[in-house]
Amino acid sequence: MSKSMICSCEDVTADDVRHAVSRGYCDVESVKRYTGFGTGICQGKSCLSAVAALLEQEKALKADAVVPFTPRPPLYPTELRLLATAPVDESQPPVGGVPQEVDVFPKGLRPTEPLPAKAKVVIIGGGIMGLALAYNLAREGETDVVVLERGYLCAGASGRNGGGVRMQWGTPALVELAKRSIDLMKGFARELGINVWLRQGGYLFLARTDAVAKRLERNVALHNRFDVPTRLVTPDAARDIVPGLTMKGCVAASFNPEDGVIFPWPFLWGYAQGCRKKGVRVETYTEVTGFDVSGGQIRKVKTDRGDIACDTVVLASGAWSPEVAKLADVQLPNEPHRHEILSTEPLKPFLGPLVSVLDSGLYFSQSMRGEIVGGMGDPKEPAGLNMGSTLRFVSRFAQALMEQLPHVGHVKVLRQWAGCYDVTPDNNPILGRTPGLDNLLQMSGFVGHGFMMAPAVAERMAKWMCTGESDELFTRFNLRRFSEGALEREDMIIG
Repeated sequence: MSKSMICSCEDVTADDVRHAVSRGYCDVESVKRYTGFGTGICQGKSCLSAVAALLEQEKALKADAVVPFTPRPPLYPTELRLLATAPVDESQPPVGGVPQEVDVFPKGLRPTEPLPAKAKVVIIGGGIMGLALAYNLAREGETDVVVLERGYLCAGASGRNGGGVRMQWGTPALVELAKRSIDLMKGFARELGINVWLRQGGYLFLARTDAVAKRLERNVALHNRFDVPTRLVTPDAARDIVPGLTMKGCVAASFNPEDGVIFPWPFLWGYAQGCRKKGVRVETYTEVTGFDVSGGQIRKVKTDRGDIACDTVVLASGAWSPEVAKLADVQLPNEPHRHEILSTEPLKPFLGPLVSVLDSGLYFSQSMRGEIVGGMGDPKEPAGLNMGSTLRFVSRFAQALMEQLPHVGHVKVLRQWAGCYDVTPDNNPILGRTPGLDNLLQMSGFVGHGFMMAPAVAERMAKWMCTGESDELFTRFNLRRFSEGALEREDMIIG
């Protein structure tokens, strides 16, 4: 075994890169996520060229496809207390962001082999929803499935979130789904052979106003009905749970010790690996360009690699779902909204739960590697497919974090990035059949929490598709509810 070091920050060797290639992760972005190279202190400054050269040497890619991964600000590790001094005009919406284009993929990465001419099920979107559904369909015996992903695995929101998984929701349906999902996550490594680093340190929600405190109190009663051990805690008790927490401006808190955090990237890889083992085709760098529609049915899915005739199409493209739906003349009410996130240098473990100030949208946790990972919603963020990073975000986040944990001001931010929430008018998903287009199934609109709902939703949707058994989930959250006015609003949304 070669001990040739490629990335000294993350202890990645040349053999680690070769192993990633052997598993099908051949482009630089995918190798970065599979091995962790380029995510350390130097952010790839000393290892990126070496990995690119090795990929070309291994003939993993054509020369024109060996391109660098997307650079992330800040240029150099920068202390939170310095970033907090950047001026922010809260009266104005955020604009721009760097890099400006993070979802443009080189044509050289497009696979050259043909797609199958026909499949029983085509799933559009290779994020956590699409992959989890494909895997569960295969478990039900339906393996004639093709998953289409326009970029690399983890390119979208499924690879850009903070990894939080919680049962603390405001509606019974989501509480039940989240509880089932966390149960499935506990057995993920055993079933799919990959560790997702589930750490059940809890979620500690903080309330700054009496109105939010009453919401937490109401939800505790709901959670307890479903045997979820959420409890209200006083500010002093919250400080006992997280030593060093100031609770400044906070009047109440709720805590469920069974909520937690997982590592997003292997969650996707596990499902993708499970799909391929069961015979499901997972096709990356393949963009859907249109549909053949006749007689109220989608007959073919058109892509930049050819057409696929199909019996059923599932739209699981997250924030991109409205754009794809328009290709079939379907209007979805979803809107994409950018949410930014960052990661710091690793620290010794000190933070048990994920902490969120529900009023402001601030959240932060500590990863298994020791980094503080967190984000914060921006009420001025306009709708749009924007995944650039801003100084405005990191300044607002640093100020809000240091207000609650002042001792972390010296900690350095290594990188920041952004993903898109897929927002619906009632903060609930869109599931089930499309009115007027019976074989187009919807699986989107999860408003930033699809990642934690995917195992349970996919399990139920696969059974519903394969057996035809009735399931109220796919009527409760059907697209028709928006025209019929049958809305049930979810109010436990972070950000």
